[in-house]
Amino acid sequence: MAKKTGRVKSQVRSSTSKDNLRDNENESRRKAAQSTTKAGRQDWLLAAALAILTLVVYIQVINHQFINYDDDLYIHNNPVVIQGLTLKGIGWAFTTFHAGNWHPLTWLSHMLDTQLFGLSAGKHLMVNTLIHVATTLLLFFFLKRVTQAHWQSALVAALFALHPLHVESVAWAAERKDTLSTFLGLLTLLAYVRYSESTTWKRYAPVALTLMLGLMAKPMLVTWPFLLLLLDWWPLGRLEWKPTDGIKQLAKPLMPLIREKIPLFCLVGASMVVTYLAQLRGGAVQGLVELSLPLRFANMLVSYARYVLSTFWPVNLGVYYPFSPADMPVWQPIAAFIFLVFITVIAVRQASQRPYLIVGWLWFLGTLVPVIGLVQVGGQAMADRYHYIPSIGLFIALVFTIADFLSARQSRRTVRAAFAIIVLVIMSTLTWRQIDLWRDSVSLFTHTLSVTSDNLPMEYNLAYVLGRQGKSDEAIAHFNEALRINPNYYHALINLGITLADRGKLTEAMSCYEQSLQVNPNSAKAHAEMGLVLGRQEKFREALPHFYKSLEIAPNEPLVRMNLGWTLALLNKPHEAVEHLNEALRLNPNSAETHNNLGLVLMSQGKLEESRSHFSTALQLKPDLGVAQENLKRVQAAITTQQKSNQ
Repeated sequence: MAKKTGRVKSQVRSSTSKDNLRDNENESRRKAAQSTTKAGRQDWLLAAALAILTLVVYIQVINHQFINYDDDLYIHNNPVVIQGLTLKGIGWAFTTFHAGNWHPLTWLSHMLDTQLFGLSAGKHLMVNTLIHVATTLLLFFFLKRVTQAHWQSALVAALFALHPLHVESVAWAAERKDTLSTFLGLLTLLAYVRYSESTTWKRYAPVALTLMLGLMAKPMLVTWPFLLLLLDWWPLGRLEWKPTDGIKQLAKPLMPLIREKIPLFCLVGASMVVTYLAQLRGGAVQGLVELSLPLRFANMLVSYARYVLSTFWPVNLGVYYPFSPADMPVWQPIAAFIFLVFITVIAVRQASQRPYLIVGWLWFLGTLVPVIGLVQVGGQAMADRYHYIPSIGLFIALVFTIADFLSARQSRRTVRAAFAIIVLVIMSTLTWRQIDLWRDSVSLFTHTLSVTSDNLPMEYNLAYVLGRQGKSDEAIAHFNEALRINPNYYHALINLGITLADRGKLTEAMSCYEQSLQVNPNSAKAHAEMGLVLGRQEKFREALPHFYKSLEIAPNEPLVRMNLGWTLALLNKPHEAVEHLNEALRLNPNSAETHNNLGLVLMSQGKLEESRSHFSTALQLKPDLGVAQENLKRVQAAITTQQKSNQ
């Protein structure tokens, strides 16, 4: 009996032990589930905080205006975009090299904005802001997923969202291509993380698709396949290699990862070819004669260093930084080279212990390559908008390094939180002020001129805007300053002439047009303006050759057609006048002035009913056109008199 009792007790103890083990496992699962739920809730709270803070800082863009610098080419003066989303517009978006770019997805987004909001600049900019917020959240969730570091990921995303250098990409409507391509680039990274967990073609397809769409928004993502290779090492851990293994040991594990990205490299290659052709056709690419390779290389080194320094000290920011090789001291590229090598050496030496440092640094260096100036596009030395994607790498290296430093010294969580809050408050304040500078063209251009020197595009653009606002004295001063910098700047010569003509200084205006023709003998604009000045002097016969020459160069200019037609009418050539005025209306049927002028010519020919029809149409198009109102009264009186005489 005793033995049986012992066996029973043993069985009971065994059963109890299994129950305890099962209970412990269940408790562990419950705690793990609670921890996961808590972490998930924390992530969403952090995401909500990021979104709200970014919106609060950027909400002021709702009251901003379009900027007279590319916004006209892209949106409010673009005849295709202002029509909204149409089948014709969609076809145009995929086939045009307008403004020296091929980015069909960006064109479609501008068309959609116009379809929804018309030409309300603030609403276009709010869409930009929402895309920026969405990109910030994607960055946070991407970093959180691959590093499992909640607060570091949130701080990197916050710095990206609130850095003053990123205002240009968000508060400038024409830079939709920046925010949209980066959003799609982050989607590509998230899709790639999912693919890395299970390497199937079904998971590869979204990677290729989002990258393709991103390239169709802006070709800045041409470095993405290389970035994916970098992420394969850290934090994804797909590349099993240590820096101590040496470069020779890298080829074997690297080749399979390169092979799987061949389709992505093909997409990038195609984008690079199309982009180069677009820039070349747009006249934006400068040849080696204009800017030698040594000068480009020197500017590259200095620009890299300036981007790093501006990340930590973002002051004196402008929309355009002119590249003046003569103003670059020899010591600057040398100092920049030493600075960059120093950081690179540190990052390489710390690669095994702190892989995020070298990955973040190479992210910054690599993604800047397309816009660093080796292929010189435009005349700028650098641009704040180029910092948008590369800055992510710097922020990763910086934040994760500081987090390690504080953890090693067992700093309290409150100390770390206070440090992060102070940084974000400073960033938010600087960004708020920077956004305010983008409220209108005059504010932005004036500020840019105050922080740069010999800035030809800004002098010209400010002069143009001031001229449009009727501030002709200020406009003339800035046009003259632009011509001091470059006496043969064609656009300044033309618009200075127009401004002088508006002030009644016709002789000086003619001198500007003549000088502009020396710079550009095939200028349709110069000939057209000379014709107008001669017309104001009642030298109609002398004006005719200039109008004809203008149309010979640019036959589809409706305004020149209208002015030629009216000049012919004044020379008592009504039949020829009607021919040109009708052609002007074919080119632009919504010109109230052309309808009014054609009505006058027809009235002089006794065609009163046709004349009345054109005056009426002119008033429908422009109800406040006083001259058309008077002419309509005159022709109606003439018709009434004719009817009475016929009775």
